[in-house]
Amino acid sequence: MSEIEVKHLTKTFEQKGLHVEALKDINLTIEAGDIYGIIGMSGAGKSTLVRCLNYLERPTEGQVLIEGKDLGNLSEKELRKQRSDIAMIFQHFNLLMQKNVIDNICFPLQIQGVGKKEAKEKARELLKTVGLEDKEKAYPAQLSGGQKQRVAIARALASNPKILLCDEATSALDPQTTASILELLKHINEEFGITIVIITHQMSVIREICNRVAIIERGALVENGLVEDIFSHPKSRAARELILKDSPETGIRREGRTAALMDRIQGDRKLRIVFSGQSAFEPVIANMILKFGTPVNIWRADTKNVGGVAKGEMILGLPDDRHLQVDMEQYLTEHGLAVEEVTEDVE
Repeated sequence: MSEIEVKHLTKTFEQKGLHVEALKDINLTIEAGDIYGIIGMSGAGKSTLVRCLNYLERPTEGQVLIEGKDLGNLSEKELRKQRSDIAMIFQHFNLLMQKNVIDNICFPLQIQGVGKKEAKEKARELLKTVGLEDKEKAYPAQLSGGQKQRVAIARALASNPKILLCDEATSALDPQTTASILELLKHINEEFGITIVIITHQMSVIREICNRVAIIERGALVENGLVEDIFSHPKSRAARELILKDSPETGIRREGRTAALMDRIQGDRKLRIVFSGQSAFEPVIANMILKFGTPVNIWRADTKNVGGVAKGEMILGLPDDRHLQVDMEQYLTEHGLAVEEVTEDVE
């Protein structure tokens, strides 16, 4: 049985007399033990979707099923009980500033009626899990952003959830801290078997940690599947745009190109190629240039981590000759490279 099923979910809001359709007929399945990414640009509807997963937002239409149980059929009391299995962490941590670290972690346990001694024992175990054993008496104001997020993760784990929802949980962190938090989430997923759903606008986060991804654009689900498949063969315009704007600097857009260079890039026929497997060890591009006797422009070349596997990515500008373009594309495909035409601007 799937951990989470979303069926024909629609969410609308009435704002100042306007009818806003935030989510439109969303269907997706998240299996137990997945690290599942939901990605989209600002305003795409992804944060609304994650709040529907635990019914903090009640869908206008459709169903959310947790282990086959329809949240829409639960009473408020039953829903509160169900939410104890669905923890959530946020971009700005939501810690209680007047309480120290260990009391922040104990707080949800005490609400559940757990005794003070037992709660503190559990909190100390969780502080070891997140690597903050020496910070139990510190207050949030004394912690770095990464440390605050580790406390928030420990607090979320206090109720032994089956599902952890992460709403832009690394957006306020620098790249190095982001990497350490993602590594911690991966460890939690492996050690405790918790299903993790990550909401983000950064493709770098999806690449680093997720095994599956759903891409949301203007409230609609435009593509979903294995991260590796979508990285190699994106089908939707939104997926291609997110991948092309995903730089090694954790999603930071490249700046500083001259207008003349950008005009030239936009005028070329561009191909995005992804090296994987044996193709990564062969000088395919050099051999192609030798074979056809014609140079190509290399507009971008990166190596990216996709689910723990290094993937080479390159964007080529091909010669003007249409027949030569076709022959070159066929050559690349025959040599095991994933190939697609790029119509979006290259950042």
